[in-house]
Amino acid sequence: MLDLKHCASQQAAMQAFFFGYQAFTAKADEMLERRGLSRVHQRIVFFIALHPHLSVTQLLALLGVSKQALNMPLRQLQEMHLVSSVASQADKRKRLLELTEDGARFEQALRREQVKLLERVFAQAGEAAVDGWLTVNKALAERP
Repeated sequence: MLDLKHCASQQAAMQAFFFGYQAFTAKADEMLERRGLSRVHQRIVFFIALHPHLSVTQLLALLGVSKQALNMPLRQLQEMHLVSSVASQADKRKRLLELTEDGARFEQALRREQVKLLERVFAQAGEAAVDGWLTVNKALAERP
């Protein structure tokens, strides 16, 4: 077990996290770069795929960014015909986001590469390690 009171343990934990995240994002980063996109674009398509017919307000809350920060990457995805905005049936003034067919294929391709990596390392790590990994990541995701 890591003793985070010691500098060497702190550095080892942080190095493992940094290099793990780098490995997790490497293939997706390559795929995004080929289209002139970045990780923020991946996060947008990921959450729209996870929550179809998401409002911009809901997307802002999920991403934890300002409307100004979301504006340009969302517009780029719409201009590339990966995301579309449709009027809500309940309130025509409200716009809902959804992936186009191309957007869904793109999101699936990005996710497929990351899932392959997770499957490989989870198979090596064992069930207890995977449970611990999920617990740690869920705890990190909780905002104070």
